[in-house]
Amino acid sequence: MRIVPSRWQGAVLVCGKCSKRVGGGFGEDGRIGLAKALRRHLGLKTGRKAGAGVVEVKCLGLCPKQQVVAIDAARPAEWHLIDPGTPLDRIVADLRLPTGDA
Repeated sequence: MRIVPSRWQGAVLVCGKCSKRVGGGFGEDGRIGLAKALRRHLGLKTGRKAGAGVVEVKCLGLCPKQQVVAIDAARPAEWHLIDPGTPLDRIVADLRLPTGDA
């Protein structure tokens, strides 16, 4: 087994099925999905060179109506149900994501 280093200071899992179902709802114009909006808002690089990981997963199985499920990997016991249009600054604070690449 090999270990590959990463610069991630945190990671968030975002439900891709929820994001698709709400049809975006995030970002400046409200037309992009949560994962992409968070990456853009934080100015993250891609892959393991980013300061944090925002990973869109297939489905988390909760399926709330008109909300997107996100999980802070450091606190897996707390699942966040996020309404489209929620300010990205608030989402970043709630998910405890580092701001920008280190």
